[in-house]
Amino acid sequence: MSDEPQKLSREEALQYVHQDRRYVGSKETAAYIMYDASQSLHINKYEERFRWDVIKIDFRLIAIQTSIGGVWDIINDTIIATIVEKTRTRWGKFRPYMLFLQIPLTILGLWKWLLPAIFPGTSATYLPKWIVYFAMSVIEETANTFKGIAATGLMGTITPHPVERSRLIAKAQLVSSLFENAPVLIFGLLYDLTINNKTGWSLYHLFAGFGIPLALISSGMAFFFFIVSRERVAQSIEKPSVLMGLKAIINNKPMLIIVLSEFLGKFSIGTGMSNYFIDVLGASSYQTLVGIPASPVSYISYSFVAPLRRKVSTKAIWLFSDLWVDFWWLVVFGVGCINKNYQNKLVMLPLLAVQEVFRMLVYGPSHVITEELRNEAMDYCEWKNGYRAEAMTGVAKELVTKLMNTAQSTVNNLVMQKIGYIQGNIGNQAEKTKWWIFALATGIPIFTGIIGNVPKFFYPLNQKKRDQMYAELLLRRKAMAGRVSNASAEELAQIGDAERAGEYLKSLDELEK
Repeated sequence: MSDEPQKLSREEALQYVHQDRRYVGSKETAAYIMYDASQSLHINKYEERFRWDVIKIDFRLIAIQTSIGGVWDIINDTIIATIVEKTRTRWGKFRPYMLFLQIPLTILGLWKWLLPAIFPGTSATYLPKWIVYFAMSVIEETANTFKGIAATGLMGTITPHPVERSRLIAKAQLVSSLFENAPVLIFGLLYDLTINNKTGWSLYHLFAGFGIPLALISSGMAFFFFIVSRERVAQSIEKPSVLMGLKAIINNKPMLIIVLSEFLGKFSIGTGMSNYFIDVLGASSYQTLVGIPASPVSYISYSFVAPLRRKVSTKAIWLFSDLWVDFWWLVVFGVGCINKNYQNKLVMLPLLAVQEVFRMLVYGPSHVITEELRNEAMDYCEWKNGYRAEAMTGVAKELVTKLMNTAQSTVNNLVMQKIGYIQGNIGNQAEKTKWWIFALATGIPIFTGIIGNVPKFFYPLNQKKRDQMYAELLLRRKAMAGRVSNASAEELAQIGDAERAGEYLKSLDELEK
């Protein structure tokens, strides 16, 4: 079989790219949905409250930790990306890291919930407690870097066809959205009851009682997916060098636009809506209440994904959905600033409910596009250079994101101290502090981060160019599969076993039909 793909006419290319191809079986699809759902089985939304009010670590120590951790990320991310990029095993390029790191990471994560019991009654500035927490965070972050890089690569190689990939993402997010908010909703209700002394529990028992079981369930679901999943986009037999990886970053225009947008967007300063509901309106459960009318709309919005993907470019969906959400947050901020409405439940709760309904209209397309942007950028690298560099490309993006997250987290923690927030004084902050909490949850994040929308106008893959890219890629992958099937034993050992190569070739034989 020749390595050179046959040429298709424009009409043939479009016909193939938009056909409903199926490579992923029902068992693997179910596992993919379980994995997507597992990513939301946590109470991370309340992690700051756990750190502030249960573990009790001083804002200044948190700022120091995030700054040092950011420097460490720069060092370890590049090393880890190089290792992953050169990985070739019979299990694939990415799955080994997912399989062998999931259980140790779960065990390590469980220790976080035990820290308040290990250091009971200590002050927020108690150094031994902070040192232990810091060390655990560094170890967990390093291991999660391996897993995160591998997970990003695996999600982009589970199927060679863009239509099936979009369908998998939409299906997984739709199904998991039916119950993914349940842990946070239930926890929020119990949190309100606990801080008002209605349950007889301490905050520590509440957090540990939720955090530990959810971590175990989530880990089990993810591990099942890692076992049954397959990588169907073949890697080049030659392992890309560091220079090749750097080239893949520099000439990847879609990824550069995504990174620039995220970089500028990270100048956004904000502390999240949870703090507003808890410390200003008086109950975390109000967040659940205002989301009820919008819940059906979020499910319906997934039906917009398929027709939009056929007729509208990725750039248009990406840009419109973000500007649409920003607009409705500014409406909330404007109304809240009138006559101190931000403290008036009769005004703010209905307003936030309406805002949620309009925001959920773009929920499905926005979430699918967020995943597809990354996958398109990875595929663009293969189209442009003839080889994939998911790890190096992904880590370049993550480095910028982590650096900005570090700076953002440092600033946000210092801002909380600056506005007079008193740790442990839940719901009883000064009036001036309450206004700043409201502003930092609604308007200020939009004003300070809106510049992140500018690069989106320059995203290079319009609908025509995207179709051309995938038509050529699908033909190249068929040729690559032929090369793999005829490779020597030594070459096969570099990319995996012959059985996996044969399965890949068989799946792409559909191209001839």
